Amino acid sequence: MQQNNNRAQFATRLGVIATTVGSAVGLGNIWRFPYEAGTHGGGAFLIAYLCFIFIFGIPILCAEFMIGRHTRSNIFGAFRQLKPTGHWHHVGYIGIVASMMILSFYSVVAGWTMEYLYQSVTGGLLLASPSDFDKQFVSFSTSNWRPLMWTLIFLSVNFLIVIRGVQKGIEKMSNIMMPILFVILLIFCVNSLFMPGAADGLKFLFSPDFSKLDSQVLLGAMGQAFFSLSLGLGTMLTYGSYFSNRTHIVRSATTTALLDTSVAILAGIIIFPAVFSFGISPAQGPALVFEILPNIFNQLPYSVVWSTLFFFLLFIASLSSTISMSEVTIAFFTEEKKMSRKKATIVNTAIAMVFGSICALSFGILGDFTICGHTVFSLFDYVSSNILLPLGGMLISFFAGWLLDRDIIRQQLTNKGAFKVYTYKAIIFSLKFIAPTGILLVFLSSLNLI
Repeated sequence: MQQNNNRAQFATRLGVIATTVGSAVGLGNIWRFPYEAGTHGGGAFLIAYLCFIFIFGIPILCAEFMIGRHTRSNIFGAFRQLKPTGHWHHVGYIGIVASMMILSFYSVVAGWTMEYLYQSVTGGLLLASPSDFDKQFVSFSTSNWRPLMWTLIFLSVNFLIVIRGVQKGIEKMSNIMMPILFVILLIFCVNSLFMPGAADGLKFLFSPDFSKLDSQVLLGAMGQAFFSLSLGLGTMLTYGSYFSNRTHIVRSATTTALLDTSVAILAGIIIFPAVFSFGISPAQGPALVFEILPNIFNQLPYSVVWSTLFFFLLFIASLSSTISMSEVTIAFFTEEKKMSRKKATIVNTAIAMVFGSICALSFGILGDFTICGHTVFSLFDYVSSNILLPLGGMLISFFAGWLLDRDIIRQQLTNKGAFKVYTYKAIIFSLKFIAPTGILLVFLSSLNLI
């Protein structure tokens, strides 16, 4: 098997962590986790989410990293290299479709972030009450041209970055922006803990009511774990192909998962005390962050500065995620379809703009157009997060646990014997039995088949 030794590589271990965390950390943690936790009952959802992160997430993350580094290829080409016969390369199509669906609806929410960044700079978020923020968000999201405009602008910015490649831009940006994002989140957490509803908010998030733990909560938690860690769509496999031979895969996977999960929990600590302080339902849905965070900013001195800084950092975090999602498709087009990077980026962006526009209009003029009871936006979210990502993760786990040569696994996880991996057997056991079986059982339960 020929490896592509000319592929770009991350320069430092910090770059590896910052970039993979930058891919994982974004709207999935700060926007999606709070409303998923709010919709699914808080503490019970959090417990299920943490279990999926550690039992499924880290082993599958290791699997994607080691397959990517060993093959030095995109998700489609990686499986074709490892299993030239059979149909395993079709796993690549699941990742490509999932990445395109997520890029489409994710860019809409990133566009909302740009709108709120603009409103922060111009003082448009200096409103009087929570109901004013609710009205402002509804008015904005249901209009026909503003969400569409911001979606297209965001995808254009994404295009200008990915057309130049990802190595220098993403790694350098992530090294700077990810630590700053953590600092800002911690400051907002401290502020939220002094709000009147802090105790109730923390109880909702950290005190589980296991009577609420049903198949839908499990499916939502599993989908969030896969969405948050960017598993099952080939992003981490593609980034793994950029790892140097010195990168410690298990340590990188564990650190990425821990930091990513920390951001999600910090976002919950920020949001839920404010939810109960302002008397807003924690099951508010996708609008939760855009209605709650501006209220928090207004409680701080120099609120314009804080809101501007936060939405700028959220925009950067969103961008680091969409760049990695774009790279899944672009790597496929350039390596398998032999397109130039310029052409591949244009095709990727054009597809995302078409579907992103439809998703952006799902709250406005296309709000009455539904498929199986879902708008296009919610359909893309549900299918990608709750079906394609877990399915892709299950297949990757099964492949790594049962079909991948043990010498490849041992060489990749230990860096050819340079590191002692004490969790080696646990990772293999999870990939062979726990992860694929657990994902399958949650699927069957959600369909009322067991």
